[in-house]
Amino acid sequence: MWVGCDEKEETAKPELLQLQLVSAFSDNMLLDVNDLTNDVSVTAPIRVKFNNPPSVAIEEHINMIDENGNRVSLVFAMLNDPNTIELSWSPPLKYQQTYKIIFSPFIANDQYEFEGNTIRFRTQPGLLSLLGLKVNGEDLLDQDKRVTGIDSESMIVQAKFDQLINSEALEDNVRLVERNGTPVNIDLALEADRQTVSVTNKSPLKNYHKYRLIIDGDELAVEPFDFQQTEFSFYTRLDSTLKFPLISDNELLTLIQRQTFKYFWDFGHPVSGLTRERNTSGETVTIGGSGFGIMSIIVGMERGFITREEGIERLDKILAFLHGKAERFHGIWSHWLNGTTGEVIDFSPNDNGADLVESAFMAQALITLRQYLDATNPQENALIELINELWDDMEWDWFTQGGQNVLYWHWSPNFGWEKNLAIRGWNEALIVYVLAAGSENYGIDTEIYHSGWARSGGMLNNGSSYYGYTLPLRSDRGGPLFFSHYSFLGLDPRNLSDQYAEYWTQNVTHSLINHRYCIENPKDFVGYSSNLWGLTASDGNAGYSAHSPDNDRGVITPTAAISSLPYTPEESMNAIRHFYYILGDDLWGEYGFYDAFNITEGWVADSYLAIDQGPIIIMIENHRSGLLWDLFMSAPEVSNGLTKLGFTYE
Repeated sequence: MWVGCDEKEETAKPELLQLQLVSAFSDNMLLDVNDLTNDVSVTAPIRVKFNNPPSVAIEEHINMIDENGNRVSLVFAMLNDPNTIELSWSPPLKYQQTYKIIFSPFIANDQYEFEGNTIRFRTQPGLLSLLGLKVNGEDLLDQDKRVTGIDSESMIVQAKFDQLINSEALEDNVRLVERNGTPVNIDLALEADRQTVSVTNKSPLKNYHKYRLIIDGDELAVEPFDFQQTEFSFYTRLDSTLKFPLISDNELLTLIQRQTFKYFWDFGHPVSGLTRERNTSGETVTIGGSGFGIMSIIVGMERGFITREEGIERLDKILAFLHGKAERFHGIWSHWLNGTTGEVIDFSPNDNGADLVESAFMAQALITLRQYLDATNPQENALIELINELWDDMEWDWFTQGGQNVLYWHWSPNFGWEKNLAIRGWNEALIVYVLAAGSENYGIDTEIYHSGWARSGGMLNNGSSYYGYTLPLRSDRGGPLFFSHYSFLGLDPRNLSDQYAEYWTQNVTHSLINHRYCIENPKDFVGYSSNLWGLTASDGNAGYSAHSPDNDRGVITPTAAISSLPYTPEESMNAIRHFYYILGDDLWGEYGFYDAFNITEGWVADSYLAIDQGPIIIMIENHRSGLLWDLFMSAPEVSNGLTKLGFTYE
């Protein structure tokens, strides 16, 4: 008999769903769940998202370790999204360290199986920061204030950082340099807090110089912290000791005239005798600057810097070249010429022909010279005849561009009137209209002066006041000071007036505004003061520019204050003494004062420019004797031109 029973069938287990790590974020940065992620925040939590809710005590399955295997204590938080967990820690992680978040395998609620994963990331570099930086107690971190007046004998910089500093890295990462980049010999020390670095000078610094403290290097901190190279500037105090022995003001003015005159004598072109544009110009000579040079030769002969015979010989060479080789267009020269061939050298695009303003400066000089020469001397009388021929050939009326009521600056045989620059006031070109009106052969109508130059009264200032001074003629705060110099090298502004202005008042007021602006120094440039002033066109650390109160780049140009000597004798003389006695070790050279300087940028020109040198000699002489004014104003052409235009003068 068989006894049977049913075998109990085993129930099959359900297949588990896969729980997967979908993403991980740190402060909006997506972390790669399969590879190393760099530059992760040391403080921002990491949010981990699964494809389904983990539904377990997840903290038991997640660990975080650093690159040395040390465990990081985590704080877990469940967010509104049940699939997402936030991991945070305290204190912050270490900079530039590699960390692992290890997810152990687990089964959640018998439904989900998680096979495990590891997220690897490297934290961001640390940023080393300056908490404070002072030099002799003055704050260098305040970018709105320039630090000046630092003792050149004893300087101490204290730099406090927010991290511990590696003393062995100081020498390679902290340095002090002069304005030209020359390293300064310094002592570096790490103070007891190990966060403050002291910098002291081993030998005296230069006075009135710009110094730059440069902090550089990612190795400065003990821990690996990034530090972006940065630099801070300060200026040592003015050395008020005299650089040259005291002499009388009269002797000083003679010295400046003599030294400056050497520029025109030494840089006269060997073929033409005309003046080079600047001391590095080679073949390039300048018509306007050569006019200033001719007037300077008159001063040189009168002051005994050269003999009359030497001067006449040079002038003979110049006039022969102007009459013979030098290219002219309707009797007018170009701005630049080749000193050997007399051919035009382009001054700017489309400017390879006549330049009426530069030629007016030359004509001003030629008329002054003619009045100086002795007609009873055969050699000098021959020069007078050449000057008259050159003057008679100057076709001023051609530059009305076909009969318009204004004169135009340029004309070119290649480009015609393409530059189309009308000469309208107020600027340096008043002399153009006076000479054009006085020409017997090619004179202009009076209306051209009133409608063109004076703009039918549009050049009047209409009452605008600056520092309590009211300019008769319009130019914001007067413009560059050469406006009051170039036309008035020969044209005497004393008692000169017309319906628009008293020109002595215009020039004096212009100079005083320039002086007061530099005292106010609204841009906080280093050195500006009652004794250090003068903004005009010149070279600069950023290139040539017409410096003025409305174009102030920190560049002081000695010719500005010096050539204003007739207008502001006290203010200009104070500047002259300051330039020579106090700053002369930097500013005074073989040909007088260098063209310009910018103490703020630690820059002094190595250049001399004819158009800046000439007014120094001429305006000093006009202040001392009125020589050039008297000569020019004695010419009948000048008298005719002024009278025709309605000027009164004595």
